[in-house]
Amino acid sequence: MERAGRIVITLVRIHAAVFTRIEAWLGGGFLGLAARFVFAAVLAGYYWNSARTKIGEGIFGLFDFTDAAYMQILPAQMEAAGYDASAIPWFPWSWIVALGTWAEFVLPALIILGLFTRLAALGMIGFVLVQSWVDIAFHGVDAATIGALFDRVSGSAIMDQRTLWVFVLAVLVIRGGGWLSLDRLLARLWRGAEPAPG
Repeated sequence: MERAGRIVITLVRIHAAVFTRIEAWLGGGFLGLAARFVFAAVLAGYYWNSARTKIGEGIFGLFDFTDAAYMQILPAQMEAAGYDASAIPWFPWSWIVALGTWAEFVLPALIILGLFTRLAALGMIGFVLVQSWVDIAFHGVDAATIGALFDRVSGSAIMDQRTLWVFVLAVLVIRGGGWLSLDRLLARLWRGAEPAPG
């Protein structure tokens, strides 16, 4: 019995030593970098493609929003306007379409670059929440697409998938961009530019 107790204590010590070292080695910037990688691999293309369906051709297309932009972002206003985007007032509705569309380009790019990562991730969390609300309230998605938390089905597009999206983004809000981020580079430059105390 005493020997079994010593074996357990030894295993606990080995476990603590190994995982304390792993946490110390990876704790600084690994999680932020990993979360940015997951975002780039899984979500950036999805959002950029979605944004591309909302704009016209060429560089000036960034200021020429398609009917798809209004349908995706403002379905109720489009219906009220007889599906004529030109009948929707610029302020506030078209302004909302512009900001939403530009956010789909800018926020993912900032996250991938690791520039203003915490703010960009916070903005993306807001974007995902609004996107989910619009899908449920206005696009009429079915119950299977909405899903539910704590059920046995893990593949619903809104409650399951978007909860994981928000978790990855929350890691970025809390931990920042991590290693190989412009935030880290700028922080080092700014610290190096501070005058010596005197």
